[in-house]
Order: sequence, then C-alpha cells, then structure tokens
Amino acid sequence: MALDNETFSVLRSTVQKFIDQRLKPAEDVLEETDDVPADIVEEMKEIGLFGISIPEEYGGSGLSMAQECDVVYDLGHTSFAFRSVFGTNVGIGSQGILMDGTEEQKQAWLPRIASGEVIISFALTEPGAGSDAASLQTKATLEGDHYVINGTKRFITNASRASAFTLMARTGGPGAGGVSAFILPADTPGITLGKHDKKMGQRGTKTCDVVLDNVKVKAENIIGGTPGKGFSTAMKVLDRGRLHISALACGMADRLIRDAVDYAKQRKQFGQPIAQFQLVQAMLADSQTDLYAGLSMMRDCARAYDANPAGQRNQELSMAASCVKLFCTEMVGRVADRAVQIHGGSGYISEYKAERFYRDVRLLRLYEGTSQIQQLIIAKQLLQR
Repeated sequence: MALDNETFSVLRSTVQKFIDQRLKPAEDVLEETDDVPADIVEEMKEIGLFGISIPEEYGGSGLSMAQECDVVYDLGHTSFAFRSVFGTNVGIGSQGILMDGTEEQKQAWLPRIASGEVIISFALTEPGAGSDAASLQTKATLEGDHYVINGTKRFITNASRASAFTLMARTGGPGAGGVSAFILPADTPGITLGKHDKKMGQRGTKTCDVVLDNVKVKAENIIGGTPGKGFSTAMKVLDRGRLHISALACGMADRLIRDAVDYAKQRKQFGQPIAQFQLVQAMLADSQTDLYAGLSMMRDCARAYDANPAGQRNQELSMAASCVKLFCTEMVGRVADRAVQIHGGSGYISEYKAERFYRDVRLLRLYEGTSQIQQLIIAKQLLQR
C-alpha cells in the first residue's frame, strides 16, 4: 500500500501549504481558545487528512508507513493539537479495524473514518491500567447475543469528539488472553464522559474519562469476531503508532531548531548576534545532530515496516519501533530544552513558541508507551534472541 511518487508529492505539497498558510497563523487562536477552529477541521477533511493511512479501497489515501511519517513530520512544524484532531482516525482508532477486523466491519466503518464523518477514539488506558495494559479491569459480560460493559477509561484522546471507540475490555480470564477489542458507537446508552483534562500543554487536544455503565454492545462488534484477540490487536496498533509519534517528534524538533536559529541570528548581546557565540552554536549543532539521528532511525524503521506483511507482528520490528520511539521522543525533549535556553528569558515567555513546544513535547515520552516501557520491550527482545 502506497501512493505513486508523483501523487504523493502533490499531496505532501498541499499539506505543507496548508500548514504554512492556515495552521501556523492559527496557532495563537488555538492556544487562547483551547480548541481547533471548526473551519480548519472541515478543511482537513477536504484535504483527506483523516484517511491518509486507510487504503484507497476503503476511501482513504492509502499512504505507506514511510509516506505517512513524511506527512506527520510536516505536521510537527505547527501546534500539536492540529494533528491530534485526526490522529486517532489515522492511527490507533482505525488501525485495529484495518488490521484485524472482518470485511464487514471494514466496509461499515473505514470509509466514514477516512472521510472524517466518524471520529474514532482508542479506549485502552484505565485508572489502574496504563503501562500494564494487560491488567485492565473494564469488564464485558456475555448475555445472549450481546455484551454488557462496565468500567472506566482514562485520558482518552478525542473522546468528546468521537462517534465511536475502539475499546478494550475483559471478556475472559486474567492477563492478555482475556482482553477483547470492540467497536463501540459513542451514542450507546450508558456511556458518559468526564470533564476535559487540564494538561500541562497541548492546548486544543481533548482528553477525558469515558465511563461505561451497563453498556450493551452486540457480540458481532468484537473486532475480527473472535474474543480474546484484543491485546494482540492493541500491541500491533501501538507498534505502528510509535512510528507515527516518532515522525511527529522529529518534525517538532525541526521547528524548534529553525525557531532557535532565527532567534539567535536576531538577538544581540555584547555587540553581536548570539549566533556568533560558540556555546550557542554548540547547542544548535547538538540539536541538529540529534534530529538527524532520529530522522534516520524513523525512516529506516518505516521502510522496514512497509516491507513486513500487513497485519503481522514481527518481534524484531516491534523492538525497532520501540527503539525509534524511545530515541525520538527523548531527543525532542533535549532539543526543546536547548531551544528555550537559546531564547534565554524570552524562552520562558509564551509570546515565543519555544515555551509552548517545550510543554507540548513532554507528553510524547509518556503516551503510546512510556520511555521506560520502550526500554523493557527492547531489553526483553534482546534477551529472547
């Protein structure tokens, strides 16, 4: 699955112009209102951003993983929340259906997800199950031809925008083998949402609790139709999502470096631009070196992902995705810290974007698997070799 080079070049150019002409000028509006303007969301749908990872046969653009990473890298050059609006449709919300769903499920959901008609969210994390995803407690009890679900999900991105959830619940015994993945319409009776979380950064992104109280869902809504496969589905989805987040981290790092270079060339101290000082140059050089390493890792892994049979989990490739996610998200944290330092006191003031990006990038080391979880995945695979 991939677009031909000429078509992809046109799409990417369109996205880059959209970022420069529409998204960057709206960054301050987003920060002030804590929301993405509705007209921008509609333009995202028109461009096709909600379906870039979904095959053309289901109404999407059919980008390869490498192509998706290039587009996401570009989107890293503006406020995080713009990508977040469609991020769950492109990644963790839709990919479980695409990888493991029945053909009927794909036909019923993917075209509407790709168009943006349906916003789909990924509901895995719980108050007591974050890094230890296999210990989730949300319970789905079979009653005839449907399940009754009870539990609470936490920090669920786009829950308040969602038309449906890819939801993980326990249908069997303890451990990973007892978890199933459901496609759950958001208007199902018994679903209530908590208040929006007030976060350190990433204004404009929407996360909240999802509370399920005797929620009835048909047994046929289990992804793939077979109970007990949900944890495997979630892990495959997260492997892919980790590459997506790594590409985003690289784009954000590039934006930070560019802003820091521009500021260093303009800001004068001791009678000359601070860009002339070797200690400032060293911070810029270290940041660019970090970025180059991250980009190289991300692009290499994306190519390997594209070469892997669709829907199959390769343990070596999973380890590589964890390596990339670990390095790139830690890397952008270092770059953001240096960018604030280069800006000096101005870097701590919200008028300059370094302060905003510094807060935004901190979350990248926490979700879709913390840095420490990536270390455990990497070490476990090394020991199993």
